[in-house]
Amino acid sequence: MARRGPIDLAIVDAAVAQGMGWRRDGDELVKTWSGRDFAEALAYVNRVGELSEQAGHHPDIEIRWDKVTLRLSTHSVGALTQADIDLAKAIDGLGPTGERGGKGEQ
Repeated sequence: MARRGPIDLAIVDAAVAQGMGWRRDGDELVKTWSGRDFAEALAYVNRVGELSEQAGHHPDIEIRWDKVTLRLSTHSVGALTQADIDLAKAIDGLGPTGERGGKGEQ
């Protein structure tokens, strides 16, 4: 199980710099994904939801027609934790089209 205590932001920044498809915004990891239309965006959200349920950790999700913005932070801790990094990497594994097995966009 992923550690649920606050993680040093230098570790988060290093993970982002190593090519995670996310950026850090304060105490959140943020990713914006673009699809072709609302249906594709909704399908992507459903795949993110499946990963989130498996991890027992859930992002804040905003859908704007063909764009999905995900925000990860451990609310119960009020900071980023290893659980956020682990879920971000799993979501990146969905790939640019939202399918498993590739790298997503930031």
